[in-house]
Amino acid sequence: MKYTWRLVLAGLLGLTWAGEALPVAAAMPHTTALPIGELSAIAFNSTDAANRMLPLSAEMLSPLDLGRQHYSTGNYSAAVAAWQSARELSVEQDDLAMEALSLSYLSLAHQTLNQWNEATTAVAQSVELLEGAQADQVDSRLRAQVWNTQAALADSLGQAESAVGLWEQAEDFYRQANDISGQLGSQINQAQALQSLGFYRRSRQQLETIADELATMPDSVLKVNGLRTLGNALQVLGDLTGSRAALFESANIAIAINATGELSATYLSMGRTASDWGDTDAAISMFEEAKRSAITPADELQADLRRLRFYVNRGDTVKSAQIATDLAEQIGALPPSRLSVYGTVNMSASLARESQLGQSLPIEQINQLLANAVQAARVLEDQQAEAYALNQWGALYMQTQQWGDALMLTEKSLDIARAIAADDISSQSAWQLGRILKQQNKSAEAIVAYGEAVDALQALRGDLVAIDPDVQFSFRENVEPIYRELVSLLLEGNSSGVAELEQKSNDQAFGQPSQQPSQQNLAKAREVIEALQLAELDNFFQEACIDVESQQIDQVDPQATIIYPIILPDRLAVIASSADQPLEYYSTPVDAQTVESTLHRLLSSIHPASNNAERLALSQQVYDWLIRPATRSDITKDTETMVFVLDGLLRNIPMAALHNGEQYLIEEYAVALSPGLQLMNARSLSQIEPDAVVGGISAARNGLSALPAVEDEIADVRSLVPSSVLFNEQFTSEALAKNVENSSANIVHLATHGQFSSRLEDTFLSTWEGRLSVTELSEILQTRGRSRAIELLVLSACDTAAGDDRAVLGLAGLAVKSGARSTVATLWPVKDEAAALLMRELYVGISTADMSKAEALRQAQLTLLEDPSFSDPFFWSAYTLVGNWQ
Repeated sequence: MKYTWRLVLAGLLGLTWAGEALPVAAAMPHTTALPIGELSAIAFNSTDAANRMLPLSAEMLSPLDLGRQHYSTGNYSAAVAAWQSARELSVEQDDLAMEALSLSYLSLAHQTLNQWNEATTAVAQSVELLEGAQADQVDSRLRAQVWNTQAALADSLGQAESAVGLWEQAEDFYRQANDISGQLGSQINQAQALQSLGFYRRSRQQLETIADELATMPDSVLKVNGLRTLGNALQVLGDLTGSRAALFESANIAIAINATGELSATYLSMGRTASDWGDTDAAISMFEEAKRSAITPADELQADLRRLRFYVNRGDTVKSAQIATDLAEQIGALPPSRLSVYGTVNMSASLARESQLGQSLPIEQINQLLANAVQAARVLEDQQAEAYALNQWGALYMQTQQWGDALMLTEKSLDIARAIAADDISSQSAWQLGRILKQQNKSAEAIVAYGEAVDALQALRGDLVAIDPDVQFSFRENVEPIYRELVSLLLEGNSSGVAELEQKSNDQAFGQPSQQPSQQNLAKAREVIEALQLAELDNFFQEACIDVESQQIDQVDPQATIIYPIILPDRLAVIASSADQPLEYYSTPVDAQTVESTLHRLLSSIHPASNNAERLALSQQVYDWLIRPATRSDITKDTETMVFVLDGLLRNIPMAALHNGEQYLIEEYAVALSPGLQLMNARSLSQIEPDAVVGGISAARNGLSALPAVEDEIADVRSLVPSSVLFNEQFTSEALAKNVENSSANIVHLATHGQFSSRLEDTFLSTWEGRLSVTELSEILQTRGRSRAIELLVLSACDTAAGDDRAVLGLAGLAVKSGARSTVATLWPVKDEAAALLMRELYVGISTADMSKAEALRQAQLTLLEDPSFSDPFFWSAYTLVGNWQ
């Protein structure tokens, strides 16, 4: 079963107590999806934050309240026991409302502990009680609370559609109870779940409605919390501009009304948004403010953990040592709780990044803190916290090269993670186990461990983004290396490269290693490369990117050869695939830094003013790495289309412009890009009657320059294929959506400014009224369903973000997520006259010739290549085809 790990927001949910919802930042990290309102209610949220620092003695509390206190301090197993007692007491007293509430709380605690069956049973029993109750036995707020818990569980189990419906019901109950905070929280939850379902415009409209409603409210602690909760949601959803605005307003209001207890949490949220934005100075400043304004131990601890991470990353050993010492004292003073365990794990993971282990805190002290954390988790019976702590403890022993102890601790962590179906911990512990086994020269066992790590990551898919960063989980550091290291292992010992082989004999197959990996290992390596491609797209979109019926691309076209390069630390490895032929492998012993330097130089040289000889030399170098060995074997003998599944910076390089010393690649083959083995089935151009929706802007608009040739481009398209045209002020997102949904068009052609970036929020197209995000465009194109999917999406006048080594993720992401069978786009803006000529020739091929989409683009590119005015690769190689090339 797939479990999601999404951040879930909700309003205050309570029976008889008052208060406002606290944001996620006010509690220590939880990797399960829990409603904020539940946390705030359980934590006895009070406008006097100092009152939250001193829990009442157990003798003074009812079982229900005792469970809340245990929950608020991170002792979830004790909370379960208390709430079970509360339920038993409610049955004795025939108190239906208390029993329903106890069961709802039990479900939350079980969710936190990854006890999914127990969580499901508890909330189902609570719902059954309420559905059988008389109207006067329970109030609307209790119903809202239970429905909210049920929705949170559904969302955690990946049932976003059910979660939306349940949160809508919870919102109605809150409305009946006149609970504005609860209504707003439920609406934010719905917006987040709607994005999981691909309804980006509905989600955006929901969030805009929430913002408008907050704007009409008087300044109060409720408004401070509502804005902070909205800011946190927008951060998770990738709207950093909106997040920043909401959080700044929250902070300003808190200062104005002297709600000092709310400031630390808001500053922490602002720091996270600034960090996502890439503004590290602002992030550190916000975390410093969070530290100064902290009132509760949890706020102080979180601020210090954030500060430590940033100062370690900056190499500021003086401040790192000071903060680490303070943190060790803070953690030592805390009672056993998930707060103390996760704080220890977080601190240790940050200190592990220092250039010298033990630099800011003695190794012996870190070791003792981790031992204490493991013991605390066991006392708490918190298996998830124990697995995290064991994993980090094992990592410490890896750093000190005590491999036996590292192996034992890591295996214990993995055993627990498997037992509680915690895929995020499994992925990290299995990866760690693989590295230990590799160091011990146990390659076969290491491959098995790495395979388990990849499988766990595949189960998580887009939920990777919601793994709490406070336990040090990031894509580039904790996800991507797993795939690359597994590929390297599968190909290990077979890296004999081009240079060595040339020295041996020119008669040998160029680039052919003397010892080929087995076909089984090559097939597995290819599968892992493609899994990495999908993981990168998931990370780009902040969610699972796409799940479609698909087929292997090397079975789509028997006249296509698929090239899979992957950049490894010590070599550039390539797998070549063609229908009904064995996989081939070749590699070049060149380090990743040299590869990337060469690619950067090649990309910079593709310009009419550059040195032509230097460009050709660089182009030939990359050709030799990627293609020449394949052309010297039987695998390409019947090839008409060369398809690339590109890795890293290779995505930014126009493959059509690679040169073999005599001609460009495009002169010999049609060229296409693909995100991987799996493609939606598509019809070839010869099987369809072209019909297009065409949109574009020629006027200067939204601060962007005019595109005068767009009008001619649109006229050319319209003259060659039947078209519905949206031009200038007619080209709005709403008009585009209506035309796509209501027409029979199988082509969408958009001639407007646009940008592709590795940042989701910086990937967009320009419409008359503003920006159309890549997620909103993908939703528009998917409205017609798979049976009427767009066959070809053409994006003219688009650009990739300068200096962004992952900018083409935006293009690849749109191509995959939109559901369009194929996408043609530009990697950089091209001179108007050249663009118009190429587009005209492209549509001549589409409308009149019996050829594939890739071949139609190739012929259009060759037309420019043969024109003296546009023969430079700058003019024609910017155009790339992503997706099905037939």
